[in-house]
Amino acid sequence: MIIETPYKQNDTITIRTVSGEEVLARFVEENDKQITIEKPMSVMVTQQGLGLGPYTFTTSPSAKLKLNKNTIVFVHKTDSEMAKQYVANTSSIAML
Repeated sequence: MIIETPYKQNDTITIRTVSGEEVLARFVEENDKQITIEKPMSVMVTQQGLGLGPYTFTTSPSAKLKLNKNTIVFVHKTDSEMAKQYVANTSSIAML
């Protein structure tokens, strides 16, 4: 049996909402009712494959957002290749 390590603070996580959106974000914290994230980006399908775009257009890209858990289908640590793309899009760090 494989036991996965749960996500922790500053991990890149994937969130699927009840409306079908898939969001990549940096995990901050959570409680019984909310999960707090920062630097959220939406997963989009482009002609070149999967891409990332802004999750919200009218808040600061570094804003900490609180999502109600009753609007979330699941939260999981993001695949390493997609996490590299996310980090490249949200920071000045170049991932090799």
